[in-house]
Amino acid sequence: MTQGEEKKKTRMKDDKRENKKACGGAELPQTAGGRDTMKLVSSSDSSKEDGELPASKKDFPALFSLIVQRHEGETCGGQFHGEGVAWFKGGHTYKGMFAKGLMDGRGVFTHASGLKYEGELVCNMPMGRGTYTWADGSSYEGEVYNGIRHGTGTYICAKSGVVYKGEWERGKRHGKGAVYYDQDQTSWYKGDWVKNNREGQGVRCYPSGNIYSGEWKSNLRHGEGTMRWLKLGQQYVGMWQNGVQHGRGTQVWMLRRVDGSQYSQSNQYTGEFVQGQRHGQGAFYYAGGEIYEGEWKNNKKHGKDGRVFEGEFVDDRMMTQSLDGNRTPVHLCDSDSSILGPDMALSIKCLLDMIPERERNTERKQVEFMVLMHGVELRSVYSFYSRLGHAHSPNNVFLLTRLQLWRLLKDCNIHHHDITLTQIDHFIREDAAPAEIHSPFTAMLFRKLLSCLVVVAYHIYHKDMVSQKNLLAACFSKLMTDNILPNAKNVKGFLFKQPGFTVVSVNYLNKCWEIYQAYCKVNAAPRDDQTMTCRHMLWMFKDLHLLDNNLTTERLLEIITAESRDPSNLSSNVDLEITFLEFFEVLLSSAEVKCQRVSEGQLLSNPDAGARRDVAEVAAPVNSPIPPEISSPKSEETEKSSDTLELSTVQDMESQEDVKTKLTEDPQFEEHRGETKCVQTRGMEAKDCKLELWIQTIHQFFNHFFFPAFEHYQLVSRNTKEEKLRQEAQRRIALAKAQQRSR
Repeated sequence: MTQGEEKKKTRMKDDKRENKKACGGAELPQTAGGRDTMKLVSSSDSSKEDGELPASKKDFPALFSLIVQRHEGETCGGQFHGEGVAWFKGGHTYKGMFAKGLMDGRGVFTHASGLKYEGELVCNMPMGRGTYTWADGSSYEGEVYNGIRHGTGTYICAKSGVVYKGEWERGKRHGKGAVYYDQDQTSWYKGDWVKNNREGQGVRCYPSGNIYSGEWKSNLRHGEGTMRWLKLGQQYVGMWQNGVQHGRGTQVWMLRRVDGSQYSQSNQYTGEFVQGQRHGQGAFYYAGGEIYEGEWKNNKKHGKDGRVFEGEFVDDRMMTQSLDGNRTPVHLCDSDSSILGPDMALSIKCLLDMIPERERNTERKQVEFMVLMHGVELRSVYSFYSRLGHAHSPNNVFLLTRLQLWRLLKDCNIHHHDITLTQIDHFIREDAAPAEIHSPFTAMLFRKLLSCLVVVAYHIYHKDMVSQKNLLAACFSKLMTDNILPNAKNVKGFLFKQPGFTVVSVNYLNKCWEIYQAYCKVNAAPRDDQTMTCRHMLWMFKDLHLLDNNLTTERLLEIITAESRDPSNLSSNVDLEITFLEFFEVLLSSAEVKCQRVSEGQLLSNPDAGARRDVAEVAAPVNSPIPPEISSPKSEETEKSSDTLELSTVQDMESQEDVKTKLTEDPQFEEHRGETKCVQTRGMEAKDCKLELWIQTIHQFFNHFFFPAFEHYQLVSRNTKEEKLRQEAQRRIALAKAQQRSR
């Protein structure tokens, strides 16, 4: 018999149709023309073909009419019988068992084209278990019937690396089977097959990691199934037709805990889909608690809704009847109830009171709607800044503090609009106690941040937006567009820029806050709260004798005004009030400048155990931070203060060890693990020592310069005050004696 012409291998039907149609849900609520629009994402999971697999073809030529040219081996009764080797006309060969002149039993047949079969044969036909190997290296190992793959077997495509393991029928994948489309086996399908097509129940894992589990027909998602888009945080459960959502289903957009909490939130649509779009009756449940329940058309709200916004929707906009009888779109402002959930409720009475009473409800509704539109981005911002300065927590639940709020406002350049952070503290103070107005440790909920941003937006943009119909919403929209969205999460300043440095620096917060408060009370004008200006800070550095050849007055001014809108305009900057964040970041920057030799890489051999004398030898500035009179004979009180300083220094040294231990144990700062092991090893790269250098720099600045200088300044001030009181008392006594003598 002659070999039939071998057909070319065909490719499986891929998901090309899935590329052209949306196969997934929308991302989180987007904004488009002032309306929240949930855009359906199109799937890229099927952008590549699933890989080459053989379609229906005979796996082996018929062998009945082969002409033997030569034979070597056993014979019986003049026929080939037993083990032997045969060479056939056309260049084919066979080595194996013969029976009654036929190839029968185990053997290896090699076709002239390069196709090889090794396994069981019955009467010249591959039958039983065997292995095919094609000329290109592809192979099949498994059950064979009449020369065709039939039963259970594994096919490997040499060209694409695709592997199929499962059931076969008459040379086609049919029954249960699994196909792996890449060598790493991260892209696969496991389930039912019908004549080489995915059909029935099956699970498909795409290269992106997305997973579909459900019914299939002709290689497309068809019937009931569940699709999960892992990276997008989306899931659809419901009916499919020709690869897209069609019928009734539920689409969920997970917020993926963007607020850092262990409690997840989601937006959800349950209703009818047509060709991948929300179309027909359906309900949309927003994460904030709002609900739209009604008709949809082409992915947009369309019809009547009686749950949240009472009215008719057309093209995703609410409609109303005008005086001329026509329907016109209106803004969502016709209800007295808030459209925001309790966790987003605004407290902006101070702004609404400045608006004419007849317009207040409209203004409130419009700004609430604008806040709702940006809810996802703002939750992400709240989450990001509330975690600044914190080590990893099992719950990842943090409240935003005023210190972190200040950093957010500065990152977004709010202070460039002729407004200071201390003024903003007053705008949002509400019923806060005087001690909490400027406290960096005051915590605020998410709704407090939203209210703060609305208030800030009004104060910096209301003059520019005075002609706008909805003033509060217009101001807030401009704040989001110009300040928050482009700049948030781009952390500036010195405190929070690098996580490892932050964990070390925050150990000095409490002590520095006490010093800040002390200077505010001394220098600020009497009122219910005290703040410090840039000029007061310059005086403080001078009073504490912290200026030297490295940290000059000019250099200090550069540090203080670094984030100002116009750093060169010193006259307008020095009298601006500064918050504790600005105060503390100036100290951190000054530490790097003043202790320059340490910051440039000259590590102290034992910074935790060295005395002040050792530190002074390594990195002492020209001007000592402790005035000369400190070396004069100590009074009992001075000695007591000195002992206190030494004890404080030891405690701070111990706290630094705790910081380094915390960094090595905390997975959030795994990248800094090598830095904390820094030692004086020749050839060590500078980046490995960066964190250790920073620890030593601020340890030296705070514990050997700033804190001792402040303690001494307080002691001298207290002694000076007592001396003045003593002299005043003596003067009064002398005056009284003189008056008695004159009598």
